[in-house]
This record gives sequence, structure tokens and C-alpha cells, in this order.
Amino acid sequence: MPLPQNDMNWPPTDPVVQTALADWDSWYSSDPDRLGDRYLNRGVRELPENRPTQYRGGMVGRVARWFWGTPTAPGEKRAKLHIPLAGDIARTSSSLLFSEPPTLTSDSAATQERLDELAESVLHPTLLEAAEICSALGGVYLRVVWDQDISDRPWIDRVAADSAVPEFRYGRLTAVTFWTVVEQDGREVWRHLERHEKGRILHGLYRGSVGTLGTRLPLTDHPRTEPLAHQVTEDWIDTGAPNHLTAAYVPNVRPARPWRNIPSATHWGQSDFQGIESLFDALDEAWSSWMRDIRIGKGRIILPNSMLQNHGPGQGASWYEDQEIYSGLEMLERPGENQITVQQFAIRVQEHKDTCTALVEQAARQAGYSAATFGVTGDGSAVTATEIRARERRSMSTRGRKALYWRPALADIVAALLAVEAGPLFGVSGLDLEVPRVEFQDSVSEAPKEVAETVALLASAKAASLETLVRMQHSDWRDEQVRAEISLIHEDTSRNIPPPVPSQDGPAPQDETEPDAA
Repeated sequence: MPLPQNDMNWPPTDPVVQTALADWDSWYSSDPDRLGDRYLNRGVRELPENRPTQYRGGMVGRVARWFWGTPTAPGEKRAKLHIPLAGDIARTSSSLLFSEPPTLTSDSAATQERLDELAESVLHPTLLEAAEICSALGGVYLRVVWDQDISDRPWIDRVAADSAVPEFRYGRLTAVTFWTVVEQDGREVWRHLERHEKGRILHGLYRGSVGTLGTRLPLTDHPRTEPLAHQVTEDWIDTGAPNHLTAAYVPNVRPARPWRNIPSATHWGQSDFQGIESLFDALDEAWSSWMRDIRIGKGRIILPNSMLQNHGPGQGASWYEDQEIYSGLEMLERPGENQITVQQFAIRVQEHKDTCTALVEQAARQAGYSAATFGVTGDGSAVTATEIRARERRSMSTRGRKALYWRPALADIVAALLAVEAGPLFGVSGLDLEVPRVEFQDSVSEAPKEVAETVALLASAKAASLETLVRMQHSDWRDEQVRAEISLIHEDTSRNIPPPVPSQDGPAPQDETEPDAA
């Protein structure tokens, strides 16, 4: 299927999906200005100004009743504070999956060497970034890219879900179009479209507006796409891997409940923020209220105006809001009487703290994590890996569920990378094009002392083979490393066992007594 030739609405994503992605992106950004703009202006400009938004029905009215949907009162400075819990959830999801790089294995020695080189270079940080975006936006794309001015080998890049238009067949990705805004001047927008199909990548340059794709132009018309013009033949680049799609989609979790009945988005993933945006909003409101209590709860000393510092006749008097002595009373001084009044408002620390803690716990639970993962519970004392797993059982379960989606996508994109390297573009020989095996590392590692004690107990009980014990102690070792270690252990054991000492009396006499006859 070629790239669009005519003008059309862009992106061609269902409006419901676009709205949700924009909301999640605002929370993920952790930027109060973006949050305020998102919830204050979404849909308001299209409505009459003489109709108060908070009394309207539908989406606009609901959003306006949110904490971030209410404008700051005239004459007051903005006092809304933001707790970046959404970003914390996304980063936690990424850390649980890829705190340690996944293990890529192949039966071919040359391929294994390349996989090890890939894992030690840029793949691990790319996966950390991709997993964080995947948690926030409900999915992420991995694609194979190359630029021989930068590197003599291709590498794996990540693309956010709100910059792609995918095509699925029976839940499997068959093609995807990535789009990038290369220039925007007012309402005129230049976009670069990059469509990945099996065996080829199509490129197109379009000049349109904010909501429309516009007309297609030659790639040479913009400096960002001009280098591609020398590589494109018949509107596409041949990847040299006809059986591989050079892009893969990783859903965060499925199914996406609000999009289940939207045909174009039924196979998309669901964000960790889905359904808990109101909890994020309530947490910011509670935190802002707490800080408001501190702000207005500052101690004040009330006394007559005559006791304040005067600027002189005709110069008036001034007052600073953070001064400790405040007066709004016109009263006469009465000698011998104490007219100084101390005023201290109550700061509801415990009430606010309990509210914020409850909101964080509920948001973490709805996102699929244990509150302990975010430090809500626990006294900070040292605990074992087993105790950590018990506390964070829900988080580990969610991690395992997400790994089910990451494993096949990562295997496919690495296989596509190897196929491109083995193709005519790079001509690397000796690579096995079989899909590599992907294993995720344990995100909570036991201390070496705990592992050694477990190994010693199993060895003394003769409940495990030597190979099993070595693999337990060195879970990150490859097969040849394990075999080499076993050989060394056998050599050391045979060297340390003294030879048998013959008896001074010679061999023990054999009992030649005939057995009694029956």
C-alpha cells in the first residue's frame, strides 16, 4: 500500500484515542503549564464565552470541574502544585522490566558475538526509554534505522505511540507509518512520513496544516529529508530483508478497555494512566491544599497601626506579606494594657498526609503496582529479596505480564536487525537469521551471601547437580562458561583428594568359609 497521495485529516487516528494520548502525554510531561493548558483549553474555544464552562455537560464540563481545569482567580498568583506521580509510575515500569539488560542468545557463535555487542552498546538504554514511553502512552514501536555517516551498522530506535499509524491483521502488526514534524511555521506544517512494510521502507514529504496532511512534495524540498532522496528508488528503500518487517509494536497491556469497540484501535495497548487521571488530579489538589495551609498558617502578630514603622508625614505606610507583624486594626493605644495579639492558624499536616498517601496507594493499585514499590510502606530497614518479592507481589505480577508482550517484539526486531545486516546494504556474513531467544533478568537480585547459603544447603543435601549449583551461583553465565567452571571444580577436587594409602597388613583376607548347607 503506497503512502497517501491526496490531502487528508492527520493524524488519521480516532478522536477518542487522540484525546486520551494527549491527556496521558500531559501527565507524563510533569509540566504544570502543559497540564493547565491541556485541561483549561480543551474544547473551550469552540463554545460560547457567555456560558460558564463548569455548568456545561459532557466532556468539557467534566474537565472544567477538575482541579487543573479551574482557572486561577483574577488578581491571584497560581498556587497549584504538581506531584509527578505519573512520571514515577512510568519510570518504575521501565526499571522493573529493564533494570538489567535482557539476555539474547543464539546457537551460532558469530550471531552470539553480534548479540553480545548489541546488548553492550545502545540497546539497553533504548529499551529503558522505550519501556517508559510504553507505560505512559500504552505502547511503543521499535524500528531498525541506519545512517552510514553515523555508524557502519544499523541500530534499534524507539518511536512513541502518538507518532505512528499502525495496521494490524489478527492482532499482528503488518505495516506502520511513522510521522515526524520537520518544520512548523504558524499553521503551515511540514511532515515526513516513513512507512515500514516487509522488505521496504517508503518515505514521503508533505506540506499541510495543523490538522491536515496537505500535498506531497519531493524529498529534496526540505533539508531534513533531502539525504533520503539519494537512497530512495521508486519511492522506497529496499531493506534487503524481504521476510522481515523492520518495525515492531509493543503494547503496554491488553486489552485497552476504552478502545475495545474502536476498530482502528482495538489492538492498541492501554496506558498505566488509564482511569486514574482523576486520582493524579486529586493528589495535586490535596498537595496544593497542604501547601496552602502552610502558606496561610504563618504566625502573625496583630497590633495597632501606630506601632508599625511609619515612613514619615505624607509618605504613608507599607506592608509586606511575609512580615511577622501585621495590623489591620485602627485602635488607640491604652497605656498599661497588652494590645499585641498572636495569631497562629492550624496546619492540618496529618490529614493532608493521610489523604495524599491514600491517593498514591489507590493510583498505584489501579496501575497494577504495589504501594511498597513507591515507598509508601516500610520502615526503611534492610530486607531480603524474598521479603521484597512478598511486599511487591502485585508489581512483580504486572512486570511478568508486560514481559509477555516485550519478549516476542524484541526477538522480532533483533531478527530484523540481523537480516538487514546480512543483506546487500551491509553484507555481514556468518549471521544466523533465526529468531534469537530473549530472557529477562530478575529485577530483584538476591545478595551473593544468600545465594551461597542456598547452594551450600542443596549441595550438602545432595539435592542438585553440580551444573545446577553453578548456574544458581552465576545465573548470568553462558553455557560455555558454566562448563568451564565445572571442569575447574573437578580438577580442583581431584587435586585436593589424597591418594588411597595401602594397609600395612596387606589386603584383607577373603572369607572362604563355605555357607552352611540348607
